[in-house]
Amino acid sequence: MIILLDAMGGDNAPDANIKGAVDAINQIQAEVWLIGKEEVINSKLKEFYNKTAEEISPRLKIYNATETIEMEDTPTVAIKHKKDSSMVVGFNLLKEGKGDVFISAGNSGALLTGATLLVGRIKGVDRPALAGILPSYHKRLVLMDCGSNTNCKPINLLQFAQMSSIYIHDSLGIEKPAIGLLNIGTEETKGNELVRESYNLLKEKSPELGINFIGNIEGRDAFSGKVDAIIADGFTGNIFLKTVEGMGKFIKKSLTESITKNVFSIIGSVPALPSINRFKKMMDYKEYGGALFLGVKKPVVKAHGSSDEKLFEFTIKQAEQFVNNKTVEKLTSEFEKMDKKLNN
Repeated sequence: MIILLDAMGGDNAPDANIKGAVDAINQIQAEVWLIGKEEVINSKLKEFYNKTAEEISPRLKIYNATETIEMEDTPTVAIKHKKDSSMVVGFNLLKEGKGDVFISAGNSGALLTGATLLVGRIKGVDRPALAGILPSYHKRLVLMDCGSNTNCKPINLLQFAQMSSIYIHDSLGIEKPAIGLLNIGTEETKGNELVRESYNLLKEKSPELGINFIGNIEGRDAFSGKVDAIIADGFTGNIFLKTVEGMGKFIKKSLTESITKNVFSIIGSVPALPSINRFKKMMDYKEYGGALFLGVKKPVVKAHGSSDEKLFEFTIKQAEQFVNNKTVEKLTSEFEKMDKKLNN
């Protein structure tokens, strides 16, 4: 297996990308290709480790790309004109079968545009979407869509539910994952026009599509452990995601300050430190890697734009699992079956 990593994408590139890859390489079986300006990557490896990629691991390689898509670039223009950028080169390697999964923390719009235009959608999928992974009570929670489609139709939310259900079943081993629709209330009549129409479509189509739709879910119940995926348009989902991440940081910071406030609180917290550390780890979104771009023909993972080396490490390990679980192949198979059923 070959994991393609955009070494030049993200707020902390290329340092965090390179360090994350080095930290991950001995924890996985796959090769990792660092895609970007070869002289820059070599210089950084020498600076950080005083070694070449080959000396660090025979499975760590560099693939040269002379351009970089910047955060302020217009997505479609950048994909079309920066053909030797680390992102476009990565997509082309993925499309040509020279890599098995592509990871980037770069320009989100360009990543989604490139995945759709260069790699292509699975037949039958109207819009691919980002599936973010969050902590929940005794389990993990999938948030779909967490930022790729700000304007949606009911059919999109139905397909987000279908893709989430397949992913959770095959990757997380949950037999009948509970799928909820993010809303401002649990009643069928609540929400804007999109959410109300999506609710009716999900209620109607879920039985034949094998979706265990449990109805509307309010934000306060999302982490109760009763739901395995919450469905939203990308605008609402991204606000929800960023709020959760911010709250997680706030809780960790407040907890640390409370523990270290004075010598008495430090001494008093010692017996509880293992539990406190477990809680802090659970609340750390970096532990859950990037967002999977479900609905495209090959595995693509969107890492956080602000990813540090730890988050790149976890995202690389997550990407290997994504490929091993054959999620894309299973999504393709299910949508092909549905397409045949609709056309017969």
